[in-house]
Amino acid sequence: MRFFASITILSLVFLAHPAAAQSPVRPKDQKEQAPPAKPNPPRPSSLDELFERLGKAQSEREAEGISNLIERRFSRSGSDTADLLLSRAGEAFGKKNYPLAVELIDRVLAIQPNWAEAWYKRATVFYQLDDPVAAMADLHRALKIEPRHFNAWTGLGHIFMASDDKARALEAYRRVLKLNPQASDVKTIVTRLGPQVDGQDL
Repeated sequence: MRFFASITILSLVFLAHPAAAQSPVRPKDQKEQAPPAKPNPPRPSSLDELFERLGKAQSEREAEGISNLIERRFSRSGSDTADLLLSRAGEAFGKKNYPLAVELIDRVLAIQPNWAEAWYKRATVFYQLDDPVAAMADLHRALKIEPRHFNAWTGLGHIFMASDDKARALEAYRRVLKLNPQASDVKTIVTRLGPQVDGQDL
């Protein structure tokens, strides 16, 4: 909500003198007039507010915009050094230099051990290194720090599916939809997987 300061209007005083009709009275010095106050910038939405909006999104496009904002929040650690190292890890990952990516993220986690996004990113690298056990461990660490990390839940679902643990995969995917009901790809998986797991204990 924006607030505006009230603007004082200065009235002009006309002298009741015959000469006043011939010589118009100049207004007082412009410097005496208070300039209009600038509106306060809007307060950024909190993560709680963004997740509430995500859960109520009416379209996939709207949900995608909100989820992007959430991911941007996730990607900021509060440490410029940690942020830079994770960015370099991402560059190494893009070049498929996975050992370097792991090394850089290890340094990130030494600085920011409670950064869920760093655990999630390292899990992604471990998965590319064909180490699903380490990947799953890191995903659980990420979710312990931030239980609403929908990308981590999606990653868990993929790992469970790869190991043919359809029940746990379905549980993970449903956690994603609970946070983002408009996630169409995950909805498709749940729609297909649900009947196969029906009747089994999750």
